[in-house]
Amino acid sequence: MGKGDRKTAKGKRYNSSYGNARKQVSKVAVGAAAPVAKKTVTKAPAKKAVAKKTAVKAG
Repeated sequence: MGKGDRKTAKGKRYNSSYGNARKQVSKVAVGAAAPVAKKTVTKAPAKKAVAKKTAVKAG
């Protein structure tokens, strides 16, 4: 399994060919995947302070 073996990645490089053992990345796929949208973190709306009601003591 060396340079002459066309089933290995090393053999594919030696023979200047591409296949299952040596996948070729196309520029179109790389360009389409490059602009990845950044995830935006949305904060929950701030809770409003509720005024405490004081109970009137009768007595």
